Amino acid sequence: MGVTATTVRAVNGLTARWAGASEDCTAFSAAGVWPLLAHLADGAGGAARAELAVALGLPAGQAADAARELIAAMGAMRGLDTALGLWTKRTLELRQEWEAGLPADAHGVLTGDPAADHRALDAWTAKQTGGLIDHMPVTLAEDTQMVLASALTMRTQWLRPFQEVDLETTYEPWATKPRLGLRRSSAVLDRVGVADTPGGYVTELKVLGNNALDVHLLLGEEDMQPGQVLGAGVDILAGRYAVVPGPRLPYGNVGPGLQVEKVRCTRPVPPSLEVMTVAYHMKASHDLLKLHRLFGLTTAQDTSRGHFAGISDFPLAIGSAEQNTMAKFGALGFEAAAVTAFGVVAGGLPDLRYVTTRISAAFDRPFGFLALHRHTRLVLTAGWVTDPLPLPEYDWEDER
Repeated sequence: MGVTATTVRAVNGLTARWAGASEDCTAFSAAGVWPLLAHLADGAGGAARAELAVALGLPAGQAADAARELIAAMGAMRGLDTALGLWTKRTLELRQEWEAGLPADAHGVLTGDPAADHRALDAWTAKQTGGLIDHMPVTLAEDTQMVLASALTMRTQWLRPFQEVDLETTYEPWATKPRLGLRRSSAVLDRVGVADTPGGYVTELKVLGNNALDVHLLLGEEDMQPGQVLGAGVDILAGRYAVVPGPRLPYGNVGPGLQVEKVRCTRPVPPSLEVMTVAYHMKASHDLLKLHRLFGLTTAQDTSRGHFAGISDFPLAIGSAEQNTMAKFGALGFEAAAVTAFGVVAGGLPDLRYVTTRISAAFDRPFGFLALHRHTRLVLTAGWVTDPLPLPEYDWEDER
């Protein structure tokens, strides 16, 4: 794919740090922010350049090349669409070397009419995300000289769809009203595993997409914070913590939401992995300047002087930095609603002479997710689920 392990570590490192600063229900994309920070670092000087380098996890002199490499690699991934846009006032002269590092068709113009400019930026956003997001999160002021933006959209279909069911949970906030649960059974046991991390045990479930874009669900111990669980997920991807896969797990309650047991059956059947999780659809908005130290934007937002002499001779500073994100997890396949009842009566005591192994994984309380590219392990979107979708109200008709 053309993206180095060093760049992947740098982007995923920002994901982990952002997760550590996040609370409650959220979704965010460090992969959408990182290339912009890299291009800003390439044109920055002084303390602003040093702070951006720390946030990036790479020397500022290497950042632009890494950003171009990352954008190109993501653009080559099936199911992933990326774009980078630059808009400037006509009076702002950019340094040719810096502008040449951006895509050739990225440069647009700010007219100075806020309403017209917002319409143009929103139209670009809707086009690049296929309508999933329709508003560019930017503040345009009289002194706005430039807008630098990125768009990232990923879509995948599960290799094995889920069945929509009524969620059964004892977690009280979710049990107060019917929730849309997702259930499926598989004979592939190594999709689930448990890692022992400094913050506690974490159960990891890999949900594979048909285009190498996957989602890893992460359930920690009940007292673990979102940042601990998501950070552990990033460390698992990097191989820092070993995961004991399903086939090697002992019997019993072996991890958060995870149970391995022997069950009797009437005929020989292979071991199975029974998964219960929830459907969710979330949107989030982030003001990156509220986390200016995390993103290396502390000095860069000082408007009393310029910080980007490598971009333009005109003194420039950061006036706003925001991100809008959405994430939707569902059955992703054929949808149908039906009620089927069989009247089954006893035909004699069953002959339970066979034994098999059943692994049950239940993500029935708040958990984290990492959406990533399977081969590079680059995290594209991350989040924390606290509010699953409600169970739809279907109108049933009596069979005649």
